[in-house]
Amino acid sequence: MTIPSAGEAAPAAATSNTRVVALETLPTPAQVRAELPLNAHAAELVAGSRREIEAVLRGDDPRLLVVVGPCSVHDPDAALDYARRLAVVARERRDDLLVVMRVYFEKPRSTGGWKGLINDPHLDGTHRVAEGLRMARKLLIDILELGLPVGCEFLEPTSPQYIADAVSWGAIGARTTESQIHRQLASGLSVPIGFKNATDGDVQVAVDGCTVAAQRHVFFGVDDDGRAALVSTSGNDAGHVILRGGRGAPNYDTANVADAAALLARAGHTPRVVVDASHGNSGKDHVRQASVLRELADQVRAGEPIAGVMAESFLLPGNQPLTDAGRAGLVYGQSITDACIGWDDTAVLIGELADAARARSEHGSHAGLAL
Repeated sequence: MTIPSAGEAAPAAATSNTRVVALETLPTPAQVRAELPLNAHAAELVAGSRREIEAVLRGDDPRLLVVVGPCSVHDPDAALDYARRLAVVARERRDDLLVVMRVYFEKPRSTGGWKGLINDPHLDGTHRVAEGLRMARKLLIDILELGLPVGCEFLEPTSPQYIADAVSWGAIGARTTESQIHRQLASGLSVPIGFKNATDGDVQVAVDGCTVAAQRHVFFGVDDDGRAALVSTSGNDAGHVILRGGRGAPNYDTANVADAAALLARAGHTPRVVVDASHGNSGKDHVRQASVLRELADQVRAGEPIAGVMAESFLLPGNQPLTDAGRAGLVYGQSITDACIGWDDTAVLIGELADAARARSEHGSHAGLAL
């Protein structure tokens, strides 16, 4: 091996991007937002629903937050079809529930697989991310036009620049809840942000996520024009814990809810939680989501410190594999990631949750634990 003499530059190709196959320039966040702008009505819906969600999380609003929708969006047409139905139910139940549609475009993968609509919008491994970003933003705008606020999981630290202005609620997933990058990101997001407990069931890491996100941070990011930037945040005081169960053990029962609320109280946060009826709490069995939600409705009725619930729901129950046939081989309205409950069951369960929230409000017990 030849060692460069002092002052002689080493060949750049020898050390730079040795495992990078290609670099593709993407449109800037400013360009995509200019192509697909929010109108005044949509912007007011986003701003207003964020305030309402924060009030529900604090216990100042007696309604129950319900975040419901597909595990992931793979077909914008089917997602919009679902949104139209959900918007009707949300309006009918607006006195008792604050309904937010789950619209997840990015999927964390433990061992590989499809990473979501933004990353691979054609479901064929072509990774046309520029199209995915536009498709995602267009769908958010279409859903907002129905009067329905949306919630997203934030996975990539850059993608929020393209869509976050159209989002009312956000989540940091179980695999990333301990990540410094995601806690910093949450500190600057303009939405109330939920931290899921870790995949092993540890709730303290989610509480710590809320604590860290409430602080000011300075970190690397990109600006609206795609340039490297130093981001300084003021902190996000609307962090909350999402109980989603752990490996082999659910945590939606009254004891676990009370324990999580106590952890939040000790850390100086509002002692109220959101509970996910899917994932570890359903044992990854979509049919069990219904019984979990009914047990949660009983807890809500009894005044337990539950600010909201989550469920994975789509037009058709169950899920289907993504095959080599791609989009052409798929059943319309059925998930290609986690199995979901179908629309008919969803509508019934939303009604039961609304009844429970109304009963809690009438008994004046929505504030949860006293500090």
